[in-house]
Amino acid sequence: MKFSAVACLSALAAPGLSASIGVSKLHDFMPATGSLKVPGESPAEFCHVDRDGDLVQVQLLSTDPNPVKAGKQVSVKATLDIKRAVTKGSYVKVVIKYGLIQLISTTADLCEQVSNAGIKCPIEAGKHQISFQADMPSIIPPGTYNVFADAYGEDDEHLTCMRATVNFPRPGELGLEL
Repeated sequence: MKFSAVACLSALAAPGLSASIGVSKLHDFMPATGSLKVPGESPAEFCHVDRDGDLVQVQLLSTDPNPVKAGKQVSVKATLDIKRAVTKGSYVKVVIKYGLIQLISTTADLCEQVSNAGIKCPIEAGKHQISFQADMPSIIPPGTYNVFADAYGEDDEHLTCMRATVNFPRPGELGLEL
């Protein structure tokens, strides 16, 4: 599965797919209000109300299906306005929590991660339509997952930040195909 690509595109189009480790305050990982909703059909929300300084402006982010489902392929489409090229050395901080339990907290090379989705660095400045598909694992423990992705350029300038909450129901609960 190309989960890291999903998380990292979320970092570009969400980095969260999109809390910043050591950079943001803990309150940045608290639930967002409706005004932070990323345009499109996805569970993604922006991390901050003021995004004017972000070098990657996410104009649309959609996942199909929405919400994503265990064992199914997910298609991700994003429309981005990139103010300055995203180059090697750019990175994304990703935190994944299962309820309140932190499962993953890592910093990854952004170019390496997006290459898993067939996207090559540098990503030049300008408007971009990005799309890719990833297979979700068939076995995902039921529960609520919080994904946070915060992306930075090679010079530590902020690219974008996004987060999402995804629920995988127990077998037999509404919303799960058997």
